[in-house]
Amino acid sequence: MALRAVDGSPGAPWERPLAGTLDRLVVESELLAGNPLGDPTRRPLYVYRPPGVELDHPRPLPSVYVIQGYTGQLDMWARRDAFEPNVFERVDALFTDDGCPDAIVLFVDAWTSYGGSQFLDSTGTGPYQSYLCDEVVPFVDESYPTAADRDRRGIAGKSSGGYGAMVVPMMRPEVFGALASHAGDALFEVSYVPGFRQSARILRDDFDASYEVFFERLEAADHFDLDRLGEPIMWYACAACYTPDPGRPGRPLLPFDVATGRLVDDVWERWLDLDPVRMAGRHADELRSMRRIYLDAGKSDEWYLDLGAQAFAAELEGISVEHTLELFDGKHGGMTYRYPGAIRELAVALSA
Repeated sequence: MALRAVDGSPGAPWERPLAGTLDRLVVESELLAGNPLGDPTRRPLYVYRPPGVELDHPRPLPSVYVIQGYTGQLDMWARRDAFEPNVFERVDALFTDDGCPDAIVLFVDAWTSYGGSQFLDSTGTGPYQSYLCDEVVPFVDESYPTAADRDRRGIAGKSSGGYGAMVVPMMRPEVFGALASHAGDALFEVSYVPGFRQSARILRDDFDASYEVFFERLEAADHFDLDRLGEPIMWYACAACYTPDPGRPGRPLLPFDVATGRLVDDVWERWLDLDPVRMAGRHADELRSMRRIYLDAGKSDEWYLDLGAQAFAAELEGISVEHTLELFDGKHGGMTYRYPGAIRELAVALSA
């Protein structure tokens, strides 16, 4: 019996055709021009429209911006785990089968060559918060049938993206009026400090206690061992976002001594100032203005970000901010099935 070529999709499990539309755009940023790392100014931007929503849709819709965790780049959303739909297919099912109010879902890339931006403006990486708020959002509102109103606009993310989802609305409340954070970086003394000592050991044993040696060998390597090298590069990347060195664009002030792991107190205090748990009280009015705050985390999160979510929720409780916190059986990974529920929470609140 002869094999023959046929037209159309192979279907599940390889591909589940979308009922809605995913526009895969490429945009050029002026704000990212001249960024200290020389990272691309040309970026992908993915826009999902529910079934039946065309560019000339007769009424403006809410928008939900989805941002990625550390090391995330936009094409990774299409990755498929065994026996599961990918993120785009999950979002499509949400708007196709689940009765969710129509909303435009935006997938934004803020990758840097250090692996992430924490969605902050920094002389260590570039103005990624301004890129999101002052370039991407206006572009979307001009190009798609979205309501150009912060009370109709939400943001969601996981891990470093969950951090961004918490802090961007506090810092730019005129842009976003609702947030959802999956295991977002918070309670830094619990979630971050253990990684400093681990990084100091790795740098001592394998890289002559030097980040310069670390990056030289990383550039020459033909494989990135995330399990071994993830901690040192992640904290360097965070330092480039939280405490950039004012005298050396693109370089950070580290919160720990690479030889011993001991905290550098003045730098560490600046990190703590950017901890959502400590920011909450300073931004009580902005948080009270949110139409929806949804938090979740796995109870076995390897970075103890479930405790971070609880600590942030406790701060919200203390300043009388309505919110929802859900802890579930799970770790830091394997959470993509949680994303549609959070998007739904935001879409419902932003449609009211």
